[in-house]
Amino acid sequence: MRKLAAFMHVSLDGYASPQDGSLEWTFRGMSEDVSQAAHTLLSDVDMALFGRQTYQGMQGYWTTVPGNPESTPDEIEHAYWLEQVTKVVCSTTLETANWNHSILIKDHIVEQINALKQQSGQTMKIFGSPRLVHSLLDLDPGLIDEYRLFFHPIVLGDGVPLFKNVKDSINLNLVDSSIFGNGVVYLRYQSAHHETDE
Repeated sequence: MRKLAAFMHVSLDGYASPQDGSLEWTFRGMSEDVSQAAHTLLSDVDMALFGRQTYQGMQGYWTTVPGNPESTPDEIEHAYWLEQVTKVVCSTTLETANWNHSILIKDHIVEQINALKQQSGQTMKIFGSPRLVHSLLDLDPGLIDEYRLFFHPIVLGDGVPLFKNVKDSINLNLVDSSIFGNGVVYLRYQSAHHETDE
């Protein structure tokens, strides 16, 4: 059975994004070491999950990277990975998802994600999309098996929180951590219900 992991950059006060969805607050923390660590975390991923806003933002940006002469080799490599990976977008408002290799889930989200988890394959990873994480936790707190979080040394003061309106406590086990020279801390937590396969 595949596992579902949530991957997010988080401020010290627990926000996964400002209200406007901008990413500038993460730039200070994106050193070469942090970028390499984030890239390494793709090695076991063969399916990417998004909420509508993140999906459209990622599609709008990353599809332009290969044709941009200012793009770095790492950016082009990541753009190619995103183009080829299976993408799942969860949205009640989108009518179509036309990015290459995309699947649109409009309803019965828990059942459809559980069906994907039952397929053979590697890790399914939610990229950003804090509102999608809120929805999944509200529908089924045990659906997410792992949290892969980069905490940045910045206090946003407001924004979209990593967790919101959690009804019951979720027990987690710390299975990996790293501290980077620029103050970013990586923490990987596994849900206590998920038996480690490592």
